[in-house]
Amino acid sequence: MDGLFINGLEIDADRLGPESYVRDIPAVSGLDGLRFTKPVTLFAGENGSGKSTLLEAMAVAAGFNPEGGTKNYSFSTRDSHSELCGAMRLIRGWQRPGWGYFLRAESFYNVATQEELYAREGRVPSAGLHERSHGESFLTVAQSHLRPQSLYFLDEPEAALSPQRQLTLLLDIHSCAAEGSQFFIVTHSPILLGFPGAEILSFDGGQVHPLAYEETDSFRVTKMFIERREQVLKELLGTGPAI
Repeated sequence: MDGLFINGLEIDADRLGPESYVRDIPAVSGLDGLRFTKPVTLFAGENGSGKSTLLEAMAVAAGFNPEGGTKNYSFSTRDSHSELCGAMRLIRGWQRPGWGYFLRAESFYNVATQEELYAREGRVPSAGLHERSHGESFLTVAQSHLRPQSLYFLDEPEAALSPQRQLTLLLDIHSCAAEGSQFFIVTHSPILLGFPGAEILSFDGGQVHPLAYEETDSFRVTKMFIERREQVLKELLGTGPAI
């Protein structure tokens, strides 16, 4: 699709070390490449299936700090990212993004701390992230960095957000994508996975493949629980005494 900043990626598995843990992730180790055709691409699948590993490698290959932030964030609290980025080549479009952000739930505290340090140095305005609730600070970062014609990598952005705030984020992403931005999002949220017109890539079954919204486990399990809550709980918990 014309206008995307990243049209695809290619991976040369021979550039991975023989002991690389990436080789133990079937969906990623067997991946030669991907093509992207939509402004919003969602990575879905079970824990440990390789979604975040691929997203992190894409973000680092695009020039972002492995722990998150803008391209101007340069710090490291623990060098734990995989070597997949070194084996990856991003297929870029003719346009260049005007801004971007890599938001990841697991290292958000470190990014917020670094933001405070940069604010004391006068490099960025302070958003007071540590003075807010986790959910408020998460949404504040997302909203303050969402701009037209920009590139975003979001790793489980729903982690700190209530369902209502997830809807708010979905609306913000929709508005931003309509103005030329591109998003890659790892999520388990049935709300975010329902983003209209997005491409969903599943990492389950040992390979990356497109999947319809209604076929995702996030949708199916949530729907089953809502519609058959008492039966599901009875099967899970048995007939023991209520707490």
